[in-house]
Amino acid sequence: MNKELLDALDTPEKEKNISKEVLIEAIENSLLSACKNNYGTSDNVQVVMDPETCDYQVLQEKEVVEAYEGVTNEEKALKISLEEARELDPGYEIGDKVLIPLKSKDFGRIATLVAKNVILQKIREEERKAIYNEYFEKERDVVTAVVQRYIGNNISVNLGRCDAMLLEKEQVKSEHFEPTDRIKVYILEVKEPIKGPNRGPRITVSRTHPDLVKRLFEAEVSEIREGTVEIMSIAREPGSRTKIAVISHNEEVDAVGACVGVNSSRVNAVVDELNGEKIDIINWTENAAALIENALNPAKVICVVADEAKKEAQVVVPDYQLSLAIGKEGQNARLAARLTGYKIDIKDESHAISSGLFKELGIDYMPEGESDMERIQHEDVGTENMEDVYTGIEGSDVFDDENLPTQNTDYEQSHSISDGNEDSNN
Repeated sequence: MNKELLDALDTPEKEKNISKEVLIEAIENSLLSACKNNYGTSDNVQVVMDPETCDYQVLQEKEVVEAYEGVTNEEKALKISLEEARELDPGYEIGDKVLIPLKSKDFGRIATLVAKNVILQKIREEERKAIYNEYFEKERDVVTAVVQRYIGNNISVNLGRCDAMLLEKEQVKSEHFEPTDRIKVYILEVKEPIKGPNRGPRITVSRTHPDLVKRLFEAEVSEIREGTVEIMSIAREPGSRTKIAVISHNEEVDAVGACVGVNSSRVNAVVDELNGEKIDIINWTENAAALIENALNPAKVICVVADEAKKEAQVVVPDYQLSLAIGKEGQNARLAARLTGYKIDIKDESHAISSGLFKELGIDYMPEGESDMERIQHEDVGTENMEDVYTGIEGSDVFDDENLPTQNTDYEQSHSISDGNEDSNN
């Protein structure tokens, strides 16, 4: 047993995840390269190695000839005289094949260096391949990274076994990091390494991707990992606010409560990782109107009428809740629209009554006075297009990604937002 070589092969297998079979193949190829350098050819050389004991033999196959006087060194590597062959075995005849054992220690210095370089090159290639495979499996997942340095507006981070790049467009504008800071990042893409020395996989990470929030909750909330609670939708404005909709597949488990945790421990852990980004957690429901009402939280709603075919919804809120429903610079309504996938038209109660909106929608709405404006009730409306109705709102703004309100928006008018944005006045 070649214990020294056996121990040498175990080390890279444990530390660098390079299989012993690959290393044995590299050694065999290195011996062939050394033979070619030493004898001029390796076509007639066989390397036999036992993977269990690491004992090996290098055999050179030669053809028996009557004599080979005046031939080149390369021809000598291919042929053996009848006289020399019969010294090994008297039974050899001209034309027979003879296997001659070679001693690797007899190789020249250059041949030895060639063999060493072949082994090292193979180890480097396999190490790069192992690193690529490791992080390719982590693509679309969250890992811990250590900030190294700024390269222009981009940030170089270390993931443990290799480096990655946090591009400017994947950074949260309000965040600034110092070297050695430890941060959570979302692996966006892993590409194969470019050919060349010391080239590792090309990895791009993100701090702005919505799935970063999703993965952080999966790490914190055991019910999500087990599948009892499921995150159905996420809408995020990085660095400011995120809304997530969750549902429980077990009646005894409160989805929102599971995500919040005891004394808000779970949601606070995620908020800390996001450097104070606000997170709203709502219950998911298949009822579009109820979902939209939940998504506009913390604003109170009088009425929601949702058209599932057109993915549009009209929402009425109390007059004093209009600015809260729309949010700062339209954020609350914008996030609500993104979360639900509906174009949301928000109106205040006074405007809805004066414009006859309730009659148009077929809703028999009678205000009960200033003190009762927060009343909420659900009722079915037998209209052809408006399939889901929630009653309890005032005011009008429509929100979507293509039609966002500006700071100068007159909220007494009708406003429309699709994939809207939610935020209360902070």
